[in-house]
Amino acid sequence: MNEAETRAELIDPALKVAGWGVVDASRVRREVIAPGRLQGGGRRAPADIADYVLTYKGQKLAVIEAKKRALPVTEGLAQAKRYAERLQTRFAYSTNGDGIYRVDMHTGEEGLVAGYPSPDELWAEAFAESNIWRERFGAVPFEDKGGFWEPRYYQHNAISKALEGIANGDERILLTLATGTGKTAIAFQIAWKLFHARWSLAAQATGELGRQPRILFLADRNILANQAFNDFSAFPADALVRIDPEAIRKKGRVPKNGSVFFTIFQTFMTGRDENGDPAPSFGDYPRDFFDLIIIDECHRGGANDESNWRGIMEYFSPAVQLGLTATPKRGHNADTYAYFGEPVYIYSLKEGINDGYLTPFKVRQIATTVDDYVYTSDDQVVEGEIEEGRRYTEADFNRVIEIEAREKYRVRVFMDQIDQREKTIVFCATQVHALAVRDLINQMKTNTNPHYCERVTADDGKEGERFLKQFQDNEKTIPTILTTSQKLSTGVDARNVRNIVLMRPVNSMIEFKQIIGRGTRLFDGKDYFTIYDFVKAYEHFNDAEWDGEPLAPEPCGQCGQIPCNCAVEPPQPCNECGERPCVCEKEPPEPCDECGQQPCTCQQKRKIKVKLADGKERTIQHMSATSFWSPDGKPMSAAEFIQHLHGDLPEWFADEDKLRELWSLPDTRIKLLDGLEEKGYGIEQLQEIGKMIEAEKSDIYDVLAYVAFNLSPITRSERVDTHRARIYGQFDYRQHEFLEFVLDHYVQRGVTELNPDKLPQLIELKYHTVRDAVQELGPVANIRNVFVGFQKSLY
Repeated sequence: MNEAETRAELIDPALKVAGWGVVDASRVRREVIAPGRLQGGGRRAPADIADYVLTYKGQKLAVIEAKKRALPVTEGLAQAKRYAERLQTRFAYSTNGDGIYRVDMHTGEEGLVAGYPSPDELWAEAFAESNIWRERFGAVPFEDKGGFWEPRYYQHNAISKALEGIANGDERILLTLATGTGKTAIAFQIAWKLFHARWSLAAQATGELGRQPRILFLADRNILANQAFNDFSAFPADALVRIDPEAIRKKGRVPKNGSVFFTIFQTFMTGRDENGDPAPSFGDYPRDFFDLIIIDECHRGGANDESNWRGIMEYFSPAVQLGLTATPKRGHNADTYAYFGEPVYIYSLKEGINDGYLTPFKVRQIATTVDDYVYTSDDQVVEGEIEEGRRYTEADFNRVIEIEAREKYRVRVFMDQIDQREKTIVFCATQVHALAVRDLINQMKTNTNPHYCERVTADDGKEGERFLKQFQDNEKTIPTILTTSQKLSTGVDARNVRNIVLMRPVNSMIEFKQIIGRGTRLFDGKDYFTIYDFVKAYEHFNDAEWDGEPLAPEPCGQCGQIPCNCAVEPPQPCNECGERPCVCEKEPPEPCDECGQQPCTCQQKRKIKVKLADGKERTIQHMSATSFWSPDGKPMSAAEFIQHLHGDLPEWFADEDKLRELWSLPDTRIKLLDGLEEKGYGIEQLQEIGKMIEAEKSDIYDVLAYVAFNLSPITRSERVDTHRARIYGQFDYRQHEFLEFVLDHYVQRGVTELNPDKLPQLIELKYHTVRDAVQELGPVANIRNVFVGFQKSLY
């Protein structure tokens, strides 16, 4: 029996006898775990597909890997264990239909078993301790949005881990998932299951079903709260409440009728009491009003004692608190991890890219001759006072000193390198800098639309939000480029971003990963995105922590627990008003004596503006280099890429004769390219190497021959001219005309034009119909023989 017959005749009936797919709430399904890493040209690495996943009461319990009957029973065991680890199932099975071998992924116990357990037997083994809420949550199906949504494996894992924590009575839960992996969708499904299972803190305590839970979704920016509100639209309309400060002011009270509430920290931290005195809005709710609080991008609020949301969390301490973050623990967000404890689930950027759920990227490092600046007397100080002898560095530009020629040159460099039709985000030093860069881009653009590039910063208010919404709409092409300073570094879901330009320093790993996340979302036809790095942000890739696992939270020094269980004295009320937090009316700060403004604008006025001497401006130059994403989650320099490629090429061919033999036939050439792609050497990367060795117009054959054997490349045009006589010698004059047409396409577009799947398209372009081509060239089989046959002579 082959594998399909083994499954149909032996494995499927055995599972049915055990009750799988027969017992209520049990399912047997084949699952695509990951679609495979994007490799360029619309191609992917092989997908990971589990033959059988056994699910019962909403929980994935086991993976079964099937092999044909003739193979040993444990042939698929390594695969089954790998899939079980990713799906977080308790058991992994390998079978050839005759024997069944099982591994308990928790205890490590393994061996042959007589048959498959029933769903109830496997459930009892997986969950020795009964938990009524685990079963109630499992009984609520995911909201599949009319059959268009299904949880990816890591989303299912995250939802299950969070719900397991809630079922077990955990008070604080943290999920760490890379930007672009669907944290809001995960939060929605958690809320959906809690809502329909009628879970609440009171119900948790008694085990009895009660009212629907009250859930608060807390963000730090309106755009994130609004996005979440829209993403939760499957809930009944009267269940959703957007807490709006304007509505609170008009009604004089906070909204309380609803189940899922959305707001931002700032709304909850401001407000007025009935006397018009300052009072935080959240104080209008009873402390036990909310059952669950979801804190989006929780690393941004910060969990230190003085943070803007710590007071909210302390006030609503009875609620279960679920934190969502995209960033592993680092020095900048250690307080967040100390507050929530160790994440119950982690899914990294590296995993997302290698699974094929996130888009890989390449980095274009660009250095110019004015990356730093020392004043010389031939330059003109237009404004401010220059400090002679001081070296102004990247951190100073556009904050302390402005050199318009420098910015103009940088904008010209990336505008020349990008496809100006592709959506692009440019990160600038300040809002003023973002305005200047926007103007420069619009002066250099080839597009005629006046809204081609727009600025989106805090100063742009609702107009900026409007431009952002248009940019996020994948059906719209205008605006094509957005400039910003800080605002777009997190939480902006724009799937078709193809370029990210860094024109300001990125000082922290957390911010760097957030900015990278603006481009990682998948979009049809998007095989990768490019980071244009003028500020050496690529050095973050060299950090050992670039994509490592989060550091484990450190236990409290006193109680030794994570999170700390020490008794904490409540903060003391204000001595003046007796309130906590203080609601005293504070005198506004005095305006600056010099500029009369509050806050002071003297620093802005003191900014130095320099006009470079004409000779300098005209001789600004730049150098650039490209890095590639490697499967181990680290970028490779071009030199490293070539070194790795040189070491791996003997696996496919030992000498140039073998390379020529493989390359001369379309079938073996495609097989070779597929093998190279699986190793991380895709066509896109090989073409990039071609640019570096000044072989941009050469065949990929020449790139491989150069790397492997140090042979000088020739252009595709030279290759055709050199071998034209040999090619035409095999065919008649009518076929010559067709071959000339094919070779023109090859010279213009490269070797992919010689693939057999391009033949119908070439025939249509040349002859309009197959019938006309047959009249001219003979039967279709003859045409294909001509198309394939001439290629041996070409090489």
